[in-house]
Amino acid sequence: MLNCFVTQTDTLATPILLLPQKQTADWLAQQNEFTRNWLHATNNLRLDAGTVLLLPNSDGKLSRIVCCIADERDLWSVAALPFSLPPGTYSLERVPDEVRFCLAWGLGAYQFTRYKASTKTPAQLLLSDPAKAAQIFNIVESTYWVRDLINTPTDDLGPSELAHEAVLLAKDYGAKLSQVIGPELLKQNYAMIYTVGRASDDAPRLVDLHWGSKSHPKLTLVGKGVCFDTGGLNLKPSSNMALMKKDMAGAAHALGLARMVMQAKLPVCLRVLLPMVENAVSGGAYRPGDVIKSRKGLTIEIGNTDAEGRLVLADALAEAVTDQPDLLIDFSTLTGAARVALGTELAALFTNRDELAEKLQRHAEEEFDPLWRLPLYKPYRELLNSSIADMNNASSDGYGGAITAALFLKEFVPEEIPWIHFDMMAWNLKGRAGRPVGGEAHTLRALFAYLQSRFAT
Repeated sequence: MLNCFVTQTDTLATPILLLPQKQTADWLAQQNEFTRNWLHATNNLRLDAGTVLLLPNSDGKLSRIVCCIADERDLWSVAALPFSLPPGTYSLERVPDEVRFCLAWGLGAYQFTRYKASTKTPAQLLLSDPAKAAQIFNIVESTYWVRDLINTPTDDLGPSELAHEAVLLAKDYGAKLSQVIGPELLKQNYAMIYTVGRASDDAPRLVDLHWGSKSHPKLTLVGKGVCFDTGGLNLKPSSNMALMKKDMAGAAHALGLARMVMQAKLPVCLRVLLPMVENAVSGGAYRPGDVIKSRKGLTIEIGNTDAEGRLVLADALAEAVTDQPDLLIDFSTLTGAARVALGTELAALFTNRDELAEKLQRHAEEEFDPLWRLPLYKPYRELLNSSIADMNNASSDGYGGAITAALFLKEFVPEEIPWIHFDMMAWNLKGRAGRPVGGEAHTLRALFAYLQSRFAT
């Protein structure tokens, strides 16, 4: 049970009124003289968005909370409440969108405590509807797990440990899981996954999870699991290497979404493919100028060993399409160029289906889970040409890097398969209510809402 929620309906709870700014004048006019005097004395009658008012009864005990919000869609003011309210149990009253506001409460209560004990205990929110509580727990618990995975350093979450997390997930939900590890990758024609990860003491691997009935629509998820990225022989500067424990966030996102799908028992035939490697430096590291034959058969010249994510994803995508999935989604922290274009809070979306982009954009807006579409601009494909191989893994100039990376992956996905590619930061550089500094699950609430609308019976 999440420690920020209570489900016992007989629990006494202090009510919280969410007060949109446009209603503050009318609400204030309806209050008795005692309340108005209290507000004037303690808050000078300021009712700005984000203001939290603790109202006493005639005995001086806390009787209710007023949380001022910008409008009926202001979730993040609520996300600040778990650690701003006094310890106790609370309930939301007359909420316009109960599930989303409760989700905001849960997201605001997250703490990463693996290495440092928490000094704060969140206030608890009463959830009285079991069906809504199950939906809220699913999304919040899955998001916490994704954040925890991204926040965990590579020394404790290298390829073998990350694979173990997938094994535990499979056991929890009765899924089948197999792994191809180390030199066996070469035998089974995953040369790019093997080559990128061969310099590490923790062997590269491909995790393959299956769940659900074969009679249901096929949903396949692929996630970049580069557990640390030094840049290889094209070594990153130290400032760029500091956050590279998060380069496995694509795999974490695929696992998190898979958990949501399985927990909700969506009627899909789910497959999850996770290439897990560490892009390390040693005598066995792959080199600029090397040529690797991909699983699809295309030969790839290595222009930059720091463009490794697309290599491991490409082999996984080449396997993913063999099942002809009805929907293929890949997740990655692929390029700095996407961050230059969109900043750190917007995930870049690429897709070969306009209708998918439109639906996902709508769900992203509804779920406050932002993303933005970038184009698969075909003329840029020539920037990946090689004089000695079918392709180069790095563009011949420094422009449009997110697009050229997506076009590289597109070479491994046939046009007839609906495909979505995400290039994201997966990290909050600054802390805000519900979005603390550290690992972040971008796009998952939007995607899960879309999958529910498409597949739920």
